[in-house]
Amino acid sequence: MSEQRKKVTLPTLFDKMAKGVPLTMITCYDYPMATLVEQAGIDIVLVGDSLGMTMLGYESTLPVTMNDMIRHAQAVRRGTPSGWLIGDMPYMSYQASDESAVLNAGRFMAEAACDGIKLEGGAEVCPRVRAIVAAGIPVMGHLGLTPQSVSSLGGFRLQGKSAKQAKKIVDDARALEEAGAMAILLELVPDQVCGLITERAKVPIISLGSGPNAHGQLLIFHDMFGLYPRFTPKMAKQYANAGKLIGDGLKQYVAEVTGKVFPEPERYFGIKDEEFAELKRLVAEEGQ
Repeated sequence: MSEQRKKVTLPTLFDKMAKGVPLTMITCYDYPMATLVEQAGIDIVLVGDSLGMTMLGYESTLPVTMNDMIRHAQAVRRGTPSGWLIGDMPYMSYQASDESAVLNAGRFMAEAACDGIKLEGGAEVCPRVRAIVAAGIPVMGHLGLTPQSVSSLGGFRLQGKSAKQAKKIVDDARALEEAGAMAILLELVPDQVCGLITERAKVPIISLGSGPNAHGQLLIFHDMFGLYPRFTPKMAKQYANAGKLIGDGLKQYVAEVTGKVFPEPERYFGIKDEEFAELKRLVAEEGQ
């Protein structure tokens, strides 16, 4: 499929949105995953800073650096040349100043051939969004559960449960759109709130655990296929348990090696008898 597939562009995404065709989005982190994502024809591919937990084993996203993100984004781009690739701006790569935000966003574009970047926050990050957009870089906003701010949000929990909290998310979505965001991700927001924002929006709204009333859906590769053993979020649908499959395979490998079953004769290579006899003669001569 990847050979025939045309490059996904911003007009592609907006055309699907206008026609009511749901957008598909996935978070993945490396080349093997990305090749599978490409073959499946996923529209939008996010290299998320969640790689801090899923790939690097941190307890949160906060330790992830720009260099971490660039390296993984480069690998994902090689695997999915036609997907709309978004680099996730890691903690403190954009909060300090407009200049640092533009420079780091530019690294994703120049070094990893990304199509755009994503950053977390509402009205408070709109100056950063404007600056990045003014530099010619598409921006996806991220509202609701924003992992970089999870400490101030009180943990990984549903956001916008009260009318007041929900109004803030609705206002932030409008502010991001007015600041020039090309799309907005809503994570762990009530489905009705997501629907209200989607109705009002002129840019694609993507749902991550925020119900069906959006222009598209996002899932994380590791959650979908049982590859993150610490926990599986309620919002994640597991399409296959690849983690168990791999684990069972590893146990079988250990059993076969210790039981002297592996490697079988077809798994290794020999040398002709006459060549081996000559080798032994040469070794014996050298020993003299």
